Amino acid sequence: MQPEVSQPVTAAPAAVNPFQARFEALRQHAPVLRREEVGGRRARLQKLYNWLHANRRAIHEALNADFRKPAAETDMTEIWTSLVELKHTMKHLKQWMAPRPVGTSMALLGTRSWVQIEPKGVVLIISPWNYPLYLAVGPLISAIAAGNAVLIKPAEQTPATSALLERMCQELYRPEEVTLVQGDKEVATDLLKLPWDHIFFTGSPEVGKIVMRAAAQHLSGLTLELGGKNPAVVDDTANLRDAAEKIVWGKFLNNGQTCVAPDYLLVQESVQPELLRELSAAIQRAYNPNGEGIQHSESLARIVNQHHFSRLAGLLEDAQTRGATVVAGGTVDASQNYIEPTLLTNVPAGARILEEEIFGPLLPVLTFKTLSETTEYVNARLKPLAQYVFTNSTENRRYLLANISAGGAGINETVLHFAHPELPTGGVGNSGLGKAHGHSGFLAFSNEKGVMRQRVGFTGIKAMYPPYTPKVRKLIELLVKYL
Repeated sequence: MQPEVSQPVTAAPAAVNPFQARFEALRQHAPVLRREEVGGRRARLQKLYNWLHANRRAIHEALNADFRKPAAETDMTEIWTSLVELKHTMKHLKQWMAPRPVGTSMALLGTRSWVQIEPKGVVLIISPWNYPLYLAVGPLISAIAAGNAVLIKPAEQTPATSALLERMCQELYRPEEVTLVQGDKEVATDLLKLPWDHIFFTGSPEVGKIVMRAAAQHLSGLTLELGGKNPAVVDDTANLRDAAEKIVWGKFLNNGQTCVAPDYLLVQESVQPELLRELSAAIQRAYNPNGEGIQHSESLARIVNQHHFSRLAGLLEDAQTRGATVVAGGTVDASQNYIEPTLLTNVPAGARILEEEIFGPLLPVLTFKTLSETTEYVNARLKPLAQYVFTNSTENRRYLLANISAGGAGINETVLHFAHPELPTGGVGNSGLGKAHGHSGFLAFSNEKGVMRQRVGFTGIKAMYPPYTPKVRKLIELLVKYL
């Protein structure tokens, strides 16, 4: 009998990534963008600035088609914020790109050092549906400013805006500079298999973990703009009418579909009744000024789709079933994906609305007696993307900022810090990784290369080269001790 001979196994050919060609076009062009001077980058940003102005009506129509976003709200939260970011970046770009000199220690006398900024290369931006224009354009501004080739994957839940973004990219940029791919999670999965130099993802912590695992396969750089349960603390020194108006604006802007919106209130027990009255009145002033009913308001967006509507309606039903009280609102209409701005009290521990990020127009109002109770409650949970403090007490403000960890904060204000181009925005822990906007966004897409220049034929530590004789060891000992 002849011994068996192992037959060679023919491996199945590896599947070709459907986006490999686009990726390669970007990668081949990246060295050209790397060498681009400030004028070229600024010109590409200026084209984007002009396009946003010229297509303002089309942007209004796209956002209205996707989830009935009011034109005024689109102007304020999508267009204006993008224009502010563009103007700030174009103004400071030359300064950001310039080499940054650094000092020299005594031990390194004779050298000259600086930090040189270079683009990371080829980057992927995965943007969300809740602010589908701004949260795609914002990272794009930073990526272009830093000199990268860019691919954008916008959210499939807002198809009208995604189509408009694709037209924008085609009209403004060559495909090897900036390109856009539409599609669902399967498309995102294929894109994440490619070896990007940096990935910028905005979305939920659950999907952020998937993106992080994919980035690890290629050790890609990563920025995660996630979310979480953002607390707003109102103490007994606060101006309650002022606090109520700002909380109502920040919470129900975009119908609550804002990653930095207040997720729940912690109100000092003694002022809760008055604050609830002010909150209810502020809702009516904002969304029912003529008494025709909030559902008829043209100032309130809708929930983006049936899936998210059902999730939010389920949170509300679960809270009520467990004994929560609806103080204001509570009306839902599945035919319009409509949920009325709703205030809830007496929400028991264990209710889903206290455990999950709400991301909609439902606001639980909890109470506290002492300030330490608020920090204990917040710190027992995952770190939020934002915290808000309403107080006229400097001591209370300092205590809450010092004892609660959050990605960002607002004092006697909500949400607005996110639009400040000089402030880094981003999360901490479960709410995100890395920072964005302004100079922070530029650095997120850049490599800070440390450079040292030495004179030819000279080095300050040549006397400490091997062999390590007693004399050399003595010099090293002096270096360690004194320098």
